[in-house]
Amino acid sequence: MEEKQAQEDLGEEIGEITHFFNKINVAVVKLTKGSLSVGDKIRIKGATTDFEQGVDSMQVDHANIDKADIGKELGMKVAQPVRQHDIVYKV
Repeated sequence: MEEKQAQEDLGEEIGEITHFFNKINVAVVKLTKGSLSVGDKIRIKGATTDFEQGVDSMQVDHANIDKADIGKELGMKVAQPVRQHDIVYKV
């Protein structure tokens, strides 16, 4: 029961980090369970990662987009370094 409560506090799981470009602080996010839009607030959590940020912009194939749905891989600036397999939640 406590584990379920902890999951709910994180928000809705929508995807995971598949790559991180540390020189430009850009993460590649694969949306596996939900959609993401500019203006949403997300939380990225992993073994050593745990922070929240707003989604200011997203790109697919170097083109700006406003919304992405399940199955898409998108690039976005992140406030802190992230690792492959970190989970992305919409809060």
